[in-house]
Amino acid sequence: MSATAEKVERPVANEANRKVREGVALNLSTDDVKLPVKGERNILVTSALPYVNNVPHLGNIIGAVLSADVFARYTRSRGYNVLYVCGTDEYGTATETKALEEGVSCQELCDKYNALHAQVYEWFGIDFDYFGRTTTKQQTEIGQDIFLKLQKNGYLIEDSMTQLYCEKCERFLADRYVEGTCPKCRYVDARGDQCDQCQQLLNATELISPRCKLDGNAPITRDSTHMFLDLPKLQPKCEEFVRESSQTGHWANNGKIITQSWLKEGLKVRCITRDLKWGTPVPLEHMKDKVFYVWFDAPIGYPSITANYTSEWEKWWKNPEDVKLYQFMGKDNIPFHTVIFPCSLIGTNDPWTMLHHISTTEYLNYENGKFSKSRNVGVFGNNVMETGIPVSVWRYYLLSNRPETNDSVFTWKDFIIRNNSELLANVGNFCNRVIKFVDSAKYNGVLPPFSLEGDNEKQLIEDVNKLLDSYIDALENVKLRSGLEIAMKISQRGNQYLQESKLDNSLYDNERPQCDTLITVAVNLIYLLSAVFYPYMPTTSESICRQLNAPIPRIPETFQINILEGHVMGKPEYLFKRIDGKMEEVFKQKYGGGAKEEPAKKKKSKKSKKTEAKPQVEGDKAEAKPQAESEKAEPKVESDKTTETA
Repeated sequence: MSATAEKVERPVANEANRKVREGVALNLSTDDVKLPVKGERNILVTSALPYVNNVPHLGNIIGAVLSADVFARYTRSRGYNVLYVCGTDEYGTATETKALEEGVSCQELCDKYNALHAQVYEWFGIDFDYFGRTTTKQQTEIGQDIFLKLQKNGYLIEDSMTQLYCEKCERFLADRYVEGTCPKCRYVDARGDQCDQCQQLLNATELISPRCKLDGNAPITRDSTHMFLDLPKLQPKCEEFVRESSQTGHWANNGKIITQSWLKEGLKVRCITRDLKWGTPVPLEHMKDKVFYVWFDAPIGYPSITANYTSEWEKWWKNPEDVKLYQFMGKDNIPFHTVIFPCSLIGTNDPWTMLHHISTTEYLNYENGKFSKSRNVGVFGNNVMETGIPVSVWRYYLLSNRPETNDSVFTWKDFIIRNNSELLANVGNFCNRVIKFVDSAKYNGVLPPFSLEGDNEKQLIEDVNKLLDSYIDALENVKLRSGLEIAMKISQRGNQYLQESKLDNSLYDNERPQCDTLITVAVNLIYLLSAVFYPYMPTTSESICRQLNAPIPRIPETFQINILEGHVMGKPEYLFKRIDGKMEEVFKQKYGGGAKEEPAKKKKSKKSKKTEAKPQVEGDKAEAKPQAESEKAEPKVESDKTTETA
């Protein structure tokens, strides 16, 4: 028995020896400019425009761009015609403040952080069709056009309001440029918009002994004429829009609750101009030195960024019959998108594509507190690459922990456990076990013949199709966390199939036809997993498809055998790796900060010549609550709060 069987050389996988059904591949070509197509499902996706003045943290990422990316990838995978746009919000006091701190001009700061944001989102695999910014000619043109139409149609009011003015700086002071004693708790270093000690929302004029943050001078009060958006006059039309859109678009629950609280209280006139330079200029001769207040201006970034993508932007934004608009954000941005921006559009009398569905999140906290860049607490966009942990793990954890109905918490312990016990033990185990078995000398990387007549196969197909129906229903209704849970259940069902069919060497040796069927069916289930995981973990799907030697598939209606007998597989790869539990303390120490969490007065920054030419503009501040102030006959400055702008 010295003779040995001649070893058959394993064929090398390539497109020529693929045996994949036609029509299953996802078309990923993005060369042509996308425009709506009559008769197709045309979906316009936006995510809240992040402030340009800082690095996004994990809460910012899951609240807007990552959630929108999942939905955009899903809709593309279903063959819909989808455009996903986003960009940095670059006007506002926050930009001016950061520019002063760094000793650069506002434009230089915007250029720096726009590139940084783009880099972070690229690493996270956010597949924008276009990522732009608000400091563009198109922003000015579209913003001024909306403003002039609102004025023409009688939805603007000219009135005056009292502001703090620094005689030494010779400028009106935005809230963030004023400090003083809090009228509520007497904390001496309260900001002009909020007290860091008692968290009370404030107007700068309410501070006791206010002082200019730039030079310490005591400001005076001075009246200035401004333009106000007449929201009370627009409320009936806004209510009609909200009623129809929230029902047909199935808004997230917190979106409906917060919007209704604003409408129930009654909308109030809102100032939309400021005595500043760094912003979109007001197109009125007697207000040529003023700019739009950033909360009015920022949402206009959606159409203006689209206009930078294509000159035919109105086919997306003024096409309510053929386009459905889906918008993603944290809950603090809801009023911008359900009340203020819609009112601005309604008041023009143009046929705007209005909000169809709003998907909002609660807050993601970090360990036992909040993310804080100044105290180095939490994981920020530029930290994720340092950890060496693959992007799929980050995307999976953030999306499976997405704060859809309640606040959620990022903890390193949970992060590590879920990588090891869910991604590695479930998905990684199933895919690797099957692909390695096919790659072995038994099959030499070639799929065998199969039959679907066995009871195990019939039950598997029935179970998987039920799960696939639920998955599609979840994603169609933008229930992203639920969709991921269902995708994981499909993988679990695959592991169950291997156990029930008892995949091992003896099955191959003693019941070859049954083993052949098991292998081919399991490989096709893995191919289905590459489709349902693609919106959530695209690099994982790409790895699976490399191993299968198959193109990324579209998400199908039903589970089918799409990779056929005689197909040559690629080589096995590990989808996930175990993270040592000891790394929990390492990461907590590195990203846990060390400074005391208490308000601290910032050092005064010297103004550079570059920044003096670009004075500040009032910050974009929205709260996810009813309007704070009670309006009197003379309008006053709002106290809206937000951490990430529209």
